[in-house]
Amino acid sequence: MTEMPRVVIIGAGFGGLEAAKKLACKDVRITVIDRTNYHLFQPLLYQVATAALSPADIAAPVRAVLSKCRNVEVILAEVQSVDVDAKKIKTNDMEIAYDFLILATGARHSYFGHNEWEKLAPGLKSLEDAIELRRRLLLAFEYAEKITDQAARKAAMTFVIIGGGPTGVEMAGAIAEIARYTLAKDFRHIDPSQARVILIEGEPRLL
Repeated sequence: MTEMPRVVIIGAGFGGLEAAKKLACKDVRITVIDRTNYHLFQPLLYQVATAALSPADIAAPVRAVLSKCRNVEVILAEVQSVDVDAKKIKTNDMEIAYDFLILATGARHSYFGHNEWEKLAPGLKSLEDAIELRRRLLLAFEYAEKITDQAARKAAMTFVIIGGGPTGVEMAGAIAEIARYTLAKDFRHIDPSQARVILIEGEPRLL
């Protein structure tokens, strides 16, 4: 009996999972590789970053999502290289052969050649990013509460968001909301509602 062709999908984001589901009833063996064992609902990352949701609220186990797809296996690994000629993938701990390859690794934020900016302005593409942003956001108010210099307080409660796409706009709105409502009565020496949110976009229109 001829062995069914093997389709390897790198990435368990929206694209990778959709491809796996579309191929689930076909005569192929499907291997989904991702460096995390959960599917992240990225559109809600801003809510984790602003403490409206917990990380578990937007992360679903990949195996649970694909549990009904009997010809799909999930491997937790980080891909290190792809040998297109040999049709092999090398991960951090194994080598996987494939007949067909789907790259669905998603996108990364760009600093336009200035990667040194990342330490000062983290992006919002992962749970780790969201948790770090939440930490910085809440600590900014805590810092402002402790200091007495008005100019320094104003600076501490000024938040600049670069990018007027859906994530940037939603993040700006969420920061304004927690400043005006969620944190409104939590502090004694500052008024969180006085926080400034600045949204910077290079194009003439948002979104």
